[in-house]
Amino acid sequence: MTQVHGTPAPDTTPPGQNAGLGRLIGAGLILVGVVLVALGAYLGPYTYASSTPGKLTVDTCTVDYKYRSTTSSSSRKKTKTKWCYGTFTATDGSVKDLNAELKSDTLHQRGEVLEALKTGDTTYQQDHGWLGAIAVGCIWWFGSLFPLTIGYFGTATGFSSTQAPGRRLLRTCVTLVAVGGIGLIVSLLVAFIA
Repeated sequence: MTQVHGTPAPDTTPPGQNAGLGRLIGAGLILVGVVLVALGAYLGPYTYASSTPGKLTVDTCTVDYKYRSTTSSSSRKKTKTKWCYGTFTATDGSVKDLNAELKSDTLHQRGEVLEALKTGDTTYQQDHGWLGAIAVGCIWWFGSLFPLTIGYFGTATGFSSTQAPGRRLLRTCVTLVAVGGIGLIVSLLVAFIA
């Protein structure tokens, strides 16, 4: 095809081909959103409800430093994680573990008693109550609104410029993204405070 200088070549892509790819991407984003909703339910309320509550009497707390190099520069980033070790005793007396360890927010003194949850055979976490568990679930749920909304918009319109979405659909999607952002910020604040 000969092209005259200064005029762009016409687009020879069939109109439905790009829309089909957009719908496929939208369906993938909806799947990602559903997985995030399931993770929120599992990591938040389900984990809290299925764990064993109790108290951890601190023997010692340490700080674990990890260094990792960044690829963009020769600098090394240092991360530090606080761990407390001690004896975990379940509230109902059913479990007693002399070698329990949990990731802590702060360093605690020997003999301090922490509210803790036994979430697995050898895994423990600090107990932030039902409010903290629901806040963790909400962080994932509100975060899932982003891929769910964009995915729905993609499956409905194919992200195609030739198929203009209705104003109501666009307004609904923008509203859902705004609700997701506000809900995510509020949930993060509640989880931080709890």
